[in-house]
Amino acid sequence: MNSLSSLEETRKNIDKLDSEILLLLKKRIELAKRIGQKKKELNLPIIDHAREAAVLSRATQEAEKIGLDESSVKRIFQEIISTCERVQIGVKVAFLGPSGTFCEQAAYHHFGSSPSYLAYRTINDVFRAVLGEEADYGVVPVENSLEGSVHLTLDLLLESNLCVCGETELQIRHNLLAKQGTKINEIKQVFSHPQAFAQCRRFLEENLPHAEKIEVTSTARAVEMIRGNEQAAIGTELAAKIYNVEILAKNIEDKPNNFTRFFILSHKDYTPTGKDKTSIIFSVHHKPGALYRAMKCFASRKLNLTRIESRPIKGKPWEYVFYLDFEGHRCDPKCQEALEDLKKKSLFLKVIGSYPKAR
Repeated sequence: MNSLSSLEETRKNIDKLDSEILLLLKKRIELAKRIGQKKKELNLPIIDHAREAAVLSRATQEAEKIGLDESSVKRIFQEIISTCERVQIGVKVAFLGPSGTFCEQAAYHHFGSSPSYLAYRTINDVFRAVLGEEADYGVVPVENSLEGSVHLTLDLLLESNLCVCGETELQIRHNLLAKQGTKINEIKQVFSHPQAFAQCRRFLEENLPHAEKIEVTSTARAVEMIRGNEQAAIGTELAAKIYNVEILAKNIEDKPNNFTRFFILSHKDYTPTGKDKTSIIFSVHHKPGALYRAMKCFASRKLNLTRIESRPIKGKPWEYVFYLDFEGHRCDPKCQEALEDLKKKSLFLKVIGSYPKAR
């Protein structure tokens, strides 16, 4: 057999294997549909992060045993899981747009590529979309490791009846984007969000000291606005793909350890997984030791606090509510005890939700 014949025979074998893979994928999707129907009957959430983690762990372990690249196998199985979830319930996910934002990247990171993604103009709009059942889930930023909390998200969590059913974390990577063929030394205008400009100050001073900086509402909007070869934007890799522009320089941020945490909104929170967090809002009496006694509810039970922050109560000058995250699920016995204890020591207590820790 000559080399050309051997190549064609190998290709035929690959085609045959591809057909077998598709048949197996069809069978898996059919089984996923059955599971989805059972979950609906039992009123269980379609997306089960604990089960996902177990499937991915088993797949990567088996990949290692047979000599396959673990990270590649993990990505393939994430897409399979995402596809199965979509056929179970046609999931719609709202995110803070426009398309190409870090928020959209976080949504893809959490849910995969199978859901229908809906871009909304403001954080308010994302909350309204989930409340009005235009979307099953919403993805909104809640805090950044450099800039602190997103106050609007915190305020809306207080006012809204929505729950937090998940969280995801995204490393913020900024890129200089422009039309194909643009040279950095030709750029006269750079568009971006004020926060992106602040986080890329050193790169801009060294490489584009004379370029005019034009502030816009989001990094994605900045990429949308590029019109000519003398213009550039600071934006995401996802935005570069969506708007078909070139990445002139990658990872131009001053500080690489820049992460944003996003909350996943829904009408109910998540069932216990064994690796959970709970978020609450509460207020205490305005007298000495009140906050100390509130914190003791968690310290005495050795519950680890991961965040605490105060926010002013609108319309009540110099009065505050506290936002607190702690490790554990609200259904865990120790957590239940702590929340009951806190309820007795506070003026107001709202459990926003319990959810799996970010993967």
